[in-house]
Order: sequence, then C-alpha cells, then structure tokens
Amino acid sequence: MKVHYINILLFAVPLNIMANTHKKPSITPRHIQTTRLLCECELFAPQNYDNDPEMKRVMQKFHDRTTQRFQEYDESLQEKRQVCKNTCDKEIQKIILKDKIEKELSEKFSALHMDIQSDDIPTCICEKSLADKVEKGCLRCGSILGAAMPEVASIGATALYTLCQWQTKAIATAIGKALDESAAQGLAAGIQAGKEVAIKSLKLLGVEQFWPGMSSEILKMSHYNEVANLTAVIYEHKYNACKDAMVAFLDKCDTLDINFGVFTPDANYAVLPRKALPDVLNGIVSNAKTTAKAVAEAKSTKIAAEIAEKQTAVINATYTSWQIAITASVIAIVVIVLIMVIIYLVLRYRRKKKMKKKLQYIKLLEE
Repeated sequence: MKVHYINILLFAVPLNIMANTHKKPSITPRHIQTTRLLCECELFAPQNYDNDPEMKRVMQKFHDRTTQRFQEYDESLQEKRQVCKNTCDKEIQKIILKDKIEKELSEKFSALHMDIQSDDIPTCICEKSLADKVEKGCLRCGSILGAAMPEVASIGATALYTLCQWQTKAIATAIGKALDESAAQGLAAGIQAGKEVAIKSLKLLGVEQFWPGMSSEILKMSHYNEVANLTAVIYEHKYNACKDAMVAFLDKCDTLDINFGVFTPDANYAVLPRKALPDVLNGIVSNAKTTAKAVAEAKSTKIAAEIAEKQTAVINATYTSWQIAITASVIAIVVIVLIMVIIYLVLRYRRKKKMKKKLQYIKLLEE
C-alpha cells in the first residue's frame, strides 16, 4: 500500500508499507452471485399482475384516489385564481379611480386664480356671546315651530275628527255584527223551543206510551217542521204495541185513536188514520212555530242588546284613551312652542337694549 503524508515542508513522501496478512487468506471480498429461477421470475410477469384481482383492486383504488386529488387540486387552484383575479380587478379599479380624481382636482385647481391680499385677512375675530348663540337657536326653533303651529292644530283637529268618525262606524259595525249573531242564536233557540212544544203536545196525546224514544228522536231533528212527517212512524209503533196487547192496554190504544180523531168517544169510526194524524201533527207544528218565533225574537233582542252594550263600551274606552293621548300631545307641543317664543322675545329685548347702548356710545364718541 502507498500512503502519502504532508509535512510542514508541503511535499509528499511516498512510503511502501507491507501489510502483515498471513492470518487472512485474501483481502479481496468474495462476491456471491445471486441466482434466480425461472419459476420465481414468472411470478412478477406483467400478465400475472394484470390477471390478479387483488392487484386490480389496488390499482383501481390508487387510480381513484389520484384522480380525486387531482380534481381537488384543480378546484382549489381555480378558486385561488378567481380570488386573485377579483383582487387584481378591484385594485385596478381603485388605481383608475384615484388617477381620475387626481386629474380632475389638478384641472380644477389649475383653473383657479386666487389673489389674496393681506388687507383682506381680518385682524380681529369677535367671539359671539352665549346669549347671541341661544338667541339665534331660539329664533330658528321659533320660526320652525311657529310655522308648524297651524299644521299641528290642523293635524290635531283632523285626528280628533277621524277618531269621532271611527267611533261612529265602529259602533254601527258592532251593532250589525251583534244583530247577525243574535239572529243566529235566536233562530237556534226558537227551533229548540219548537221541538219542546211538539214533544209536550205528543206526550199529552199519549204517543210516548207507544214510542218510548220519541223525545230523543225529535230532539235529533234539524227542525221542528219534521214532526209533520211522523204519521207513519207513530202509527207503526201504535200498531206493533196494540196487535198483541192485553185488554187493559187496548184501552190506551183506543184513547190514542180518539185523541187523533180516528174514532169518536162513543166508539164510532170518524176519519181514516192517514188523514187524521197529519191534521193533528200539522196543528202541533203550527203551535210550535208560533212559540219558536216568539222565543227567537226575545232571545235575539236580548243577545243583541248584550253584545251591542259590550262592544260599545269597548269602543268608547278605546276612543277615550286615543282622545286623551291626542289632546295631551297637542297641548305639550303648544306649551313647548310658547316657551320657545317667550325665550326668544326676552333675548331679543336684551339684544335691542345692548344695541341701543352701543349706538349711544358711538354717538358720544363721534361728538
């Protein structure tokens, strides 16, 4: 082996050193050659990769993820480009607007020729007193409020007139609604009273003895006029009850026929049942109609009076509260205006007094 050393004289001294290698057969490493068999190489052939289902799934998954990431990257890149474009457009518009404004201002200032003399500059600035400032403020307020006074008065009068008209119309509307509602309730009460009269009349004739559910059936009817159509029903119940009845019950059957006018009290045949029953039922309906009409009118009048009284009380209370609010607002505005006018007159008097003293002082100086 040759080893080069550099000493302080800056030149190399070659030395031949014999290495003691009697313990090692060779200093050169032996290369072991790797051998591969043909069967092992065939495992990694392309056709084996393409036909392997697991490898296909891995490749498809890799392809899908890669495609998705590329798409996300493209979308984010487009968004960033759009944001940058919008920002650049705004900056460009600002620069254009700034240049335009600077150009217009420079043209306007160049057109101005200002020649200000030193004599034009005031040498003394007199400060206004607090009284003068208050006087001017009160003058402005007084002029505005003074001009607004007629309008305020007219607005208040118009509001009160409108409120009175509303009260009248509201009461009329409430009375109309009360009449409609009372008419409906009165009609219902009249129909109910007519049904009760019909039930009472049929009970007096003895129909309930043959038809126990008569009262409930009549109450279920929509109108008491339907009682006139009960001829077949009453006669059917009477026939079913009397055909197999005992002797004691047959007296009740005869009594019912006498009450309806089918037989006379001396057991003589008078009128057929199909003619006698409708006449009696029509008479019952007529009595029920008279009673129902009277009850409906009384009920309607009572309910209408109650509803109208309640609605009128509510409307009057609302009218009173609104009237008080409008009147109080107008009075408050008038009081404020009067106070402002009084302050203005006092300050104006003081100012005139001061001006008079100044004029007298100027005259004395001139003399």
